Amino acid sequence: MSERDDPVTIGRRVQQLRAERGLTQKQLAEPAYTPAYISTLEAGRVRPSDEALRHIAQRLGIAYDELTTGRPARLATELRLQLTGAQRTLATGATEAAAEAFAAVLVQAEGHQLAEERAAALLGLGECGIDTGDLDTARHHFEQAEEALAGAPLPARVPALRGRAVTHYLAGELRYAVYLLESTLDELNRGGLHDPDALLLLYASVIGPYMDMGAHARAAQAAEFALALAPQAGDPALVARMHRSVARTLLAEGRIAEADASLAKAAELYRHLQIRTELANCHWMRGYVCAQNGELERAEAELRQAREMLCAKRAALYTSQVAVELADVLHRRGRSAEAAALLHEVLSELSSERGALHAAAAHRLLGIIAEDARDTEAAEEHYVRALSLLERAGAAGDLADLCRLLGDLLRRTGRVEAALDAYRTGLGHRTAPGTTTLGPAPAQPPL
Repeated sequence: MSERDDPVTIGRRVQQLRAERGLTQKQLAEPAYTPAYISTLEAGRVRPSDEALRHIAQRLGIAYDELTTGRPARLATELRLQLTGAQRTLATGATEAAAEAFAAVLVQAEGHQLAEERAAALLGLGECGIDTGDLDTARHHFEQAEEALAGAPLPARVPALRGRAVTHYLAGELRYAVYLLESTLDELNRGGLHDPDALLLLYASVIGPYMDMGAHARAAQAAEFALALAPQAGDPALVARMHRSVARTLLAEGRIAEADASLAKAAELYRHLQIRTELANCHWMRGYVCAQNGELERAEAELRQAREMLCAKRAALYTSQVAVELADVLHRRGRSAEAAALLHEVLSELSSERGALHAAAAHRLLGIIAEDARDTEAAEEHYVRALSLLERAGAAGDLADLCRLLGDLLRRTGRVEAALDAYRTGLGHRTAPGTTTLGPAPAQPPL
């Protein structure tokens, strides 16, 4: 039973609000009702009509909805204003501050039973958990958001589904992450639910798992779909800031519906800004494919664009990944000094605890550059450092490749036994058969 249908709850609220304003029952009742009716209503012995409640709300100087639900009329809009502020904070990289803001909204939304705002706060907390690496907590928030949105259409549930998939991916559960993303894509496309934003989010998010599973063709296709769906929004941060400022002004003037409309635009733009990382990954994917095909000039352009987008988002680990790929292209284009400088810049920002895989990739490429320059001592040093980082991270596929490089170097310098040891180590880290197989590709969007 809702509060509107509960005469006792409404009666207590009317009595409290009347007392706060210093009104008598007679003053509240006039001119349409009697003091006796107000007394009976406040005692919860009568179910008031909508007409009676509108009269009482007007006499109390509050909105009808506030009287029937106990919710301040401006509360939902003010919470949406706080949500866009938290989204803006998250988009600039201040994750802890964003999490505090989302948590504050969640408390108020739950207290006043505002389902939409509660779901948005849970999604925000999930994104914060991904940024900080607290994957279990992030997954819990995404699952709660999915439950809150259970009755909503699939496109509305996509951010929560995608968030849950990303937590599984980052935890190393690649096949399940791909299953979640592909099955949602399939349901959207086969069901004719061609929501561009939902499709963009899913295609952009599935690229990483595809790449790690070796499904490069699917990754490349997903990147092309995502880029074709990407909104052309100029600088979303500036536009969103404008909409949020307008909303604040409108809210101050009591123009709540117009403020809500501006906040909806701001929230959408901040969401687009948050997926800047995924869109940058699409350009990274394009650059990777171009590099594999020998189109080095185009590869460099795509990777530079990806790096620029990621720097704007302050996504340090992703930026390092792209920088290593870019350095590889520069080296292959004969600009080894520029490549080495870029790699040393990457290494200055990483450590064995943070970004071990990217640091290992940088050392591996520096080893190759040193080998090309016939500096075998420096090459071996970089390979050994990369090997140490990869062993700690448990990156089996990368370890096998690195052991081959190190073994070849040792063999060329006459250390056959050491080379054999390196090869044996590499063979022990080969990927087990059948671990990267995928089912049929999902249905394609109508582009």
